Amino acid sequence: MISRDELKRIVMLGYLKDEMLDKLCPVVDVLNFSEREYVFRQGDVADRFYMLRRGKILFEQRISDKMTLSMGGVKPGYSFGWSSMLDVQFYSTDAVSAEPSEVFSIIGRKLKKLLEEDHQMGHIFSQRLLRVMKSRLDHRTEQFTRVIRNHPDLRSLFDE
Repeated sequence: MISRDELKRIVMLGYLKDEMLDKLCPVVDVLNFSEREYVFRQGDVADRFYMLRRGKILFEQRISDKMTLSMGGVKPGYSFGWSSMLDVQFYSTDAVSAEPSEVFSIIGRKLKKLLEEDHQMGHIFSQRLLRVMKSRLDHRTEQFTRVIRNHPDLRSLFDE
């Protein structure tokens, strides 16, 4: 079984009280992935929430049979697979291990049940999830804006 101290190293969980972490310990699974192994694929049922203990996970979006975009990555201590918490049925990207990785995972319905039973834990967890999502949305917006601003066909519209 995972220890409370191991869970404290996960950014999403670092704000939870010890007794809250103790409730999570029994439902956390440890999963190991080899290099280039998929954690989940775009279109898979979104049934698990993941937290990277060690290694690196990349997110990829398949554009066509011949093209895949790298959408970013996760380093140790960070979480992914939020779709399982948002009642979204399927994952929207591929998550692939860039190197041998160890991942903590919780079945989404079990985590949601714990968060519903302990409203304070649910509130803290939800606030952390919203902060992470906002940060990533801000980052993606900045990336998109930079691409538009630097696109050769559009650059003349910005130069005056």
